[in-house]
Amino acid sequence: MSNWSIDFAPMLPLPIYFAAIAAALLLVAILLWRRSRGALLRALALAALILALANPTLRQEERENLGNIAILVLDESTSQTLSQRPEQAKAIRDDLEAKLGRIENLEVKWVTSSRPNDNRRAGTNLFTDLNQALADTPPDRLAGVILVTDGQVHDVPKLAADLGFDAPVHTLLTGRPNEFDRRIELIKAPRYGIVGQSRDIELRIRETGKVPASASPSLNLKVRREGSDDEDRRVTVGERVTIPMSFPHAGQNIVELELSATPGELTEANNRVVVVAEGVRENLRVLLVSGKPHAGERVWRNLLKSDAAVDLVHFTILRPPQKQDGTPINQLSLIAFPTRELFSQKIREFDLIVFDRYEHRGILQLLYYDNIARYVEEHGGALLVAAGEAYAGQQSIVRTPLFPVLPAMPTGDIMEEPFRARLSEDGVRHPVTEDLPGADLEKPTWGRWYRQIDVVAERGRTVMRGVNDKPLLVLDRKGKGRVALLTSDHAWLWAREFDGGGPHTQLLRRLSHWLMKEPDLEEERLRGEASGLNLTVIRRTMGEQVPAVTVSEPGGKSSTLQLTKAGEGRFTAAMKASQAGLYKFETDSPTGKLTAVVHAGIADPREMSEVTATDEKLRPLIEETGGGVFWTKSDGLLASSDPTAVTVPRVTLLTAARVLSGSSWMGLRDREAYITRGVNLTPMFTGFMALAALLFLITLAWWREGR
Repeated sequence: MSNWSIDFAPMLPLPIYFAAIAAALLLVAILLWRRSRGALLRALALAALILALANPTLRQEERENLGNIAILVLDESTSQTLSQRPEQAKAIRDDLEAKLGRIENLEVKWVTSSRPNDNRRAGTNLFTDLNQALADTPPDRLAGVILVTDGQVHDVPKLAADLGFDAPVHTLLTGRPNEFDRRIELIKAPRYGIVGQSRDIELRIRETGKVPASASPSLNLKVRREGSDDEDRRVTVGERVTIPMSFPHAGQNIVELELSATPGELTEANNRVVVVAEGVRENLRVLLVSGKPHAGERVWRNLLKSDAAVDLVHFTILRPPQKQDGTPINQLSLIAFPTRELFSQKIREFDLIVFDRYEHRGILQLLYYDNIARYVEEHGGALLVAAGEAYAGQQSIVRTPLFPVLPAMPTGDIMEEPFRARLSEDGVRHPVTEDLPGADLEKPTWGRWYRQIDVVAERGRTVMRGVNDKPLLVLDRKGKGRVALLTSDHAWLWAREFDGGGPHTQLLRRLSHWLMKEPDLEEERLRGEASGLNLTVIRRTMGEQVPAVTVSEPGGKSSTLQLTKAGEGRFTAAMKASQAGLYKFETDSPTGKLTAVVHAGIADPREMSEVTATDEKLRPLIEETGGGVFWTKSDGLLASSDPTAVTVPRVTLLTAARVLSGSSWMGLRDREAYITRGVNLTPMFTGFMALAALLFLITLAWWREGR
């Protein structure tokens, strides 16, 4: 396509050129005022001179027209799946494709936004996805943007200038005007709580849209807690309600709140909320008794002191009472060792007792050892023995009433030779030792130890071995409590990075927390994970096989789920939840029934906080761009029940219009964009032609004046 135009390139600087024009006009005015002969011809001669100085050029351009681009953003968020909105959106798209396809020179870009499986951000973010589409769209070709949505958009710019383009934005709304919905709004929910205590959940019932006259302001609220019977409460719309949440165990605690449905409300999906909070135990109290000062004492002390969940009480035996060296009694220790208080009166206040290189030297009475044994068996306490040389000698604690709870008996031999600790077959699966850095069944990379007490394991599980496959770390459950025996006092070498060191922090911390019954470190454990409606069951075990898991769904339906091996001691399975709610998993284990509770629900709760279709959020921005907001589904007597029956305004391409929308139409701006392929310039008043014209007019004026 050719385009013609005239360009001017004055031969004089513009100020001088404009001054020459002014002088010419003045001269012509004087000639006309004086009614001089040839005034008109002189004016023509001056005009020709001015024109020649302007240097006019005929410009011919070869242009290639570029098409306009329209971007259509289709909202596929979770709220768009409610009611008949999917059918509406499909009908709108089909209608737009037909109408836009009839407009010449128009390219259409479809953008799908805020899909439920997109977990990068919460809510409906149409304009974020629109900006991504604009990245490869020339702004001078953008004719307009059309949004297909329910109006619940969470990233609406405040001003049209923030959009970054000059084009109309139109909105086609799904849903119906005056929709009605009720939901639970959480005001305050705990994220954690102390085991054995409770914290409050605060909520209120919110309603949006046009409330039907038949809707009662009083509703039933069902409260479901793990392992407890359902509780029904009567609540009123707008009322602030407090629900106590108890924490019966450490780890994840779940409370589900479900509101009874109201006839006519848009969806019941947001009538249910789940509060998940972590149960934490109060600071664990640990009693560390070191039999004598040694290098490993500081390792135990630093490890336990650095644990924020542990309150440590530490005593070191500096001098046995039978040593008669004349030292005054008041100089034997900084403070007296309160044996009666610790091992008789307050022994149950401790969660773990650690004997580090301890030997029986008469400091503790035999009664106190018996108290420790009963503390483990009857009261669920924990005992850790880090054995030194004394464990194999005449003063071993094995020769006290403590021996019934000890899992391994010494042979009397002390093996003093270099060795590298390694995991046993049980140790590969056990949560205390699994996945320790550097652990290799054949060639562990840990640093060497140099002393080990020879023992015979009578009970429990040997998770680590040392010299000649002798037991190095034995774990046992005794009665209600737990016992661990470490048959070497050289763990401190790992802390000093000797010979490469080893994972002393991970090992000793896991060991102490397993003894104190940390749920995450149980050998037999069942837990569930949820991502939206996708559920995963994870089973930890010390066995080679596991039975199937029974799944109890919210509606009361039960099914079984087979697990597959995912690693040593780990089995998993995945399933798709049929509906939102609490799912209970149950299976058998050597330690009894294992249960886990998980909530399946909408992955993006923000998306379901407001679900009624609205034009209020988008209208100010849309009108600022010159676009329009259109309901595609009416709510009157003439409204069709057919979900595919939608009303889409006609689309018009306009060149130069200020108004770009009406009651039944929406306009796109014709940007008339093009690419110049070639330019041909032709001077119009230069050279001999200009000189001849000037001479002719001057001569003609002279001739007229001479008559």
